[in-house]
Amino acid sequence: MYKRQALAREGALGALMKGSLHTDELMSAVVDKACGLRGDTRISHLFLFDLPRYPKLLGLADCVVNIAPPLAVKRDILGNAIGLLRALGVTHPKVGIVAAVETVNPAIPATVDAQALVEMARQGAWPGATVEGPFGFDNVISAEAAQIKKMASSVSGDADLLLVPDLNAGNMLYKSFTYIGGGECAGLVLGARVPIVLTSRADSLPSRIASVALAVLAAA
Repeated sequence: MYKRQALAREGALGALMKGSLHTDELMSAVVDKACGLRGDTRISHLFLFDLPRYPKLLGLADCVVNIAPPLAVKRDILGNAIGLLRALGVTHPKVGIVAAVETVNPAIPATVDAQALVEMARQGAWPGATVEGPFGFDNVISAEAAQIKKMASSVSGDADLLLVPDLNAGNMLYKSFTYIGGGECAGLVLGARVPIVLTSRADSLPSRIASVALAVLAAA
């Protein structure tokens, strides 16, 4: 692993893909402070889903790497994901910050973080991106649900990216998309010097191929 890591650091490799290594073994080498592949931002993960009942590709972050990200880490997760969407041709990404409820409640820290991220966007943190929240999952994915709750939003029902509050919520949502929703996905680790394909043993062949294709596009 460390030989491939050195090649990636020297620019000889454009991407890395997990093989038979355990995820912890791969990621510990990637984030190693002395000789790893850290970039300028916090390392994070993004899934892109093709869902049967959603009109376009939908991004989901972070479901894999960051366990309970504080606000500063969520900012990096969001920035990494928006950067990849733009590289894929989504020039004006629409982002929904997801929590348990759609109102700001100090007892639910995710809603307070959502409010702060929306304010960062208003101040120009991600030019061209529309960032709204907090949303409940129902009213970010369905414009009708948002209308019933009298929410005026350009993101509801048309989001390109959902930012989840933590690993528990994200991982369960990603697996629900796959196993109940019938979705196929591609996933990448972002924020390192090269994109990293972090596959699971349970991933389908189309998902593995799509992840490699996404890594090629991200590297380019």
